[in-house]
Amino acid sequence: MRLLLVEDEVRMANFIAKGLRENAYAVDVAANGEDALYQASVNTYDAIILDVMIPHKDGFTVCRELREKGFRTPVLMLTARDAVEDRIAGLDFGADGYLTKPFEFGELLARIRALLRRSGDVRPAKIVVADLEIDTTAQKVWRSGREIPLTAKEYALLEYLAREKGRVVGRADIAEHVWDENFDAFSNLIDVYIKRLRSKMDGNFAVQLIHTRRGAGYILDENV
Repeated sequence: MRLLLVEDEVRMANFIAKGLRENAYAVDVAANGEDALYQASVNTYDAIILDVMIPHKDGFTVCRELREKGFRTPVLMLTARDAVEDRIAGLDFGADGYLTKPFEFGELLARIRALLRRSGDVRPAKIVVADLEIDTTAQKVWRSGREIPLTAKEYALLEYLAREKGRVVGRADIAEHVWDENFDAFSNLIDVYIKRLRSKMDGNFAVQLIHTRRGAGYILDENV
């Protein structure tokens, strides 16, 4: 899942981005309203975390312009202002949720999960492929009832492949959904992660789930 974080306070942006990446999200960061609008226009995001008090164009303006341009990406607004009028304004401009600073990071994660469940691209609580079971809330994985430990990035890659079960996904697709805007889709890092994931997921099992389609990409399916 790829998120856009719009926050001009560098320490806060670094803290939130680090925590989200540790929870298997790919994160792009924008520091002002104009950059946020540009990022949203050239990339596809599953959700946007939007601070209200940002330079050039504030969060209310950014949210309104996104909706006017037809963007339906879920927007969670962050602000130190907790007045009822501000919350109403944000919702009227098209925000899907509101979180007041300071907040517990666990609450931010819960709000993001709730927005993703409510959006058109529903993230199921559980994904099952053959004997593979993925708990997307706890971010835990089992095969044949045995839990398989994965790093955050390995998990993100596996969940994306599982959500696209039966469909070949190319390197550009993986880069867009699992990494952020700074990732080079032509590096060999995707191959390294696929190899590590295949070793953990398929190495000791009779049925292979992760397959390579030469020149096209990768597919997760028990019937290939």
